[in-house]
Parts: sequence; C-alpha cells; structure tokens
Amino acid sequence: MKVAVSSTRSYDREFLSMANSNRHDLIYLEAKLNQDTASLADGFPAVCAFVNDQLNEAVLRILHQQGTRLIALRSAGFNHVDVRCADQLGLTVARVPAYSPHAVAEHALVLILSLNRKIHRAFNRVREANFSLDGLLGFDMVGKAVGVIGTGKIGAIFALIMNAMGCKVAAYDPFPDPALAGFVRYVSLPQLYADADIISLHCPLMPETQHLINETSNRQMKEGVMLIFSLMIFLRRSSKMMSLCAC
Repeated sequence: MKVAVSSTRSYDREFLSMANSNRHDLIYLEAKLNQDTASLADGFPAVCAFVNDQLNEAVLRILHQQGTRLIALRSAGFNHVDVRCADQLGLTVARVPAYSPHAVAEHALVLILSLNRKIHRAFNRVREANFSLDGLLGFDMVGKAVGVIGTGKIGAIFALIMNAMGCKVAAYDPFPDPALAGFVRYVSLPQLYADADIISLHCPLMPETQHLINETSNRQMKEGVMLIFSLMIFLRRSSKMMSLCAC
C-alpha cells in the first residue's frame, strides 16, 4: 500500500522503515498535514498522521476526494481528528492505544524530579560557576501524596513507579483498574485535588476532560501543588502551583 507519512523527522523514517520491512510504500513528508498541504497526499490510499497534523472536516474531505480511505495515527490521542466527519465519509481511523506507555510514565517522573530539585535552574547556575543552594531546595518524595487522574496503561505504570518511591497514591478514573487495588486508592476528583501534593494527568483529551484543570479545581488544591500533564508541553509557575508536561 502507498502511504503518505506526514510530519516526519529522521527518527520517524528510521524506525518506521525498520518496522515496515518493505511491505508498504512509505513516502515521507516533512510538512504538517493541513488544508494547504493535503494535496501532497493526492492518490495515497492511506495517510499516516501525527498529533500536530490537522484532520478537521476540510482536510478529511480533501483527502477523501483524492482517494484516501485510511487514516493511521502515530499517537494514542485522536482529538485532532474530526471522527464524526471521518465516519460520514467512510474513512477508517486507526490509532496506537499503547503509545510508549513506559516512556511517557518515566518522563513524567523526570519532570517531577526536575521541578522538585530545580534541575533547570541549577543547570544554568552551574554553567556560571554559581554553586549556591539558595532557592534550589526540594523535598523527599517518600510519603508525598500523589494523585493520578486516568489509570489507563500510562497512568497505571506511573502509579506503580510512584508507589515504588514510597508515595501515597490516590487516583480518579471512571473505570477503576482492579489490578491497582493493592496500592492505589480510588477517590473522587474533589478529594484528589484537596489531598495531593503532586497531581499527574494521564487521560485523553475529550469533551469530558477538556478544562479539567480550571479555576474551580485550582481553588480545591493545596498551595504549591505540582501539576504534571501528559498532553502537551508548557511550563507554568505561580504561588499556587508548578506544572510541567510530558508528551
């Protein structure tokens, strides 16, 4: 099958080519898929897209008119796809539910340790031969209350890691995982917000989860709570909270 692979980088080409083993004709495109670049996939029955590609109604209609019938996502999330429009057009949309769950969970831990021990600030100080510890003190992770929102594959692995570090792990998920019952306590969202020193989100972006962190939830949290997101990358710091994101 001839497949247009959008938003590719060198590592995409390396590993996709290795996994493909010449079974499909992969054409790598550096451009992000959007309404202006959709014509690059003209005549391709399949398009392999990433999270930064736009797969709204306008793009899907262009792809459909050009002969595309399969959208293969290189991601677990599918919030960038107009699923209703794809269904109306008869386009099949496939995703990767278990997208590097260990890597994402481990990276979330790295972000927590970086925020806690101020690694990003310490790095810049050391470059300037400044070895002062003022403002760089963190806290022991042992005994800290960690709240996990979403205990799918990534969230479950993250909860296991935090439990191994001696943290008290609580979680919220509409569908609790019985396999976590031995070390995770499922609670309501308000209780999780109120109790947690660290909150890590591992839930998909859907209408039900959009703006999950908002003014109301912020008021329920502890002063200085640490927020870790696995949806996008940004850094926000205030007197109320510190946050980093893993993707």
